[in-house]
Amino acid sequence: MKSSVIVSTLAIVSAAVVVACSARESPPAEDAAPPSLKGSSLTPTGATDDPKSNVAGNPTPMPASGCPADMVAIEGSYCPEVKQPCLHWLDPPGTYAGFRCGIYDKSQCLSTERTPMRFCIDRNEYTPPGEQLPAVHHSWTTAKAVCESQGKRLCLESEWQFACEGPDMHPYPYGDGLHRDANACNIDRTNLGKPNAGLRDLRTPAGSHPKCVNDFGVFDMSGNVEEWATLDHPKDPNDKSSMKGAWWLPGRNTCRAATTGHGETYEGGQVGVRCCANAS
Repeated sequence: MKSSVIVSTLAIVSAAVVVACSARESPPAEDAAPPSLKGSSLTPTGATDDPKSNVAGNPTPMPASGCPADMVAIEGSYCPEVKQPCLHWLDPPGTYAGFRCGIYDKSQCLSTERTPMRFCIDRNEYTPPGEQLPAVHHSWTTAKAVCESQGKRLCLESEWQFACEGPDMHPYPYGDGLHRDANACNIDRTNLGKPNAGLRDLRTPAGSHPKCVNDFGVFDMSGNVEEWATLDHPKDPNDKSSMKGAWWLPGRNTCRAATTGHGETYEGGQVGVRCCANAS
């Protein structure tokens, strides 16, 4: 779909949205969604796709990887500060310019040292037992409780990012990691809703996009539902929350993108849960 149509659709939807967040100030390129769509509440329309992934439930036995069977072992060296030059932006100059990069150049690590990491992360977005779609309407606080009820925890933002991008610091968690692909993941949806009617619930079952998987084997880290993480170094001791991965809208949808400033009790119809755990 042409960029002008996408921008037009976003402009229409933004008229029905009440903005409820403030973006991360530095760097500005880390905001996951266009400003008019952050913190949107959604009106479900009842997606009914058949699930193709495990439904999260009780804690599972620990295999040789040191992680439960429903989790993936992540190990390697994480670069805290990266440079990811965009070679081609998809949208024209204007409100939404600089949000969707079609092609990235190879990432560069700007940190003098990398951080060794070893942990576990959920293979899929959390789906409550008996349901088909990943959970939403979770705050940072309730997501934390969901993870703890399974013997897990929320991911640190650095952990989430490393599990998404891998040691090569790929902006996108699918394909070659450099080219945006609207067909790989549940992203770049433009039929978001109409003014005064709320946004449409366009979730799909966790793991139902076979191309939306990274080199570690983790699914849906770009789009579908946003996922809560805990800031490594929060500026506000009363707000340690960060939302990662964005959702199905035409946003940044990259591994380093984040939405902050909502607070630990905000919950929205596009915000779900993915957990981490210490590897044994």
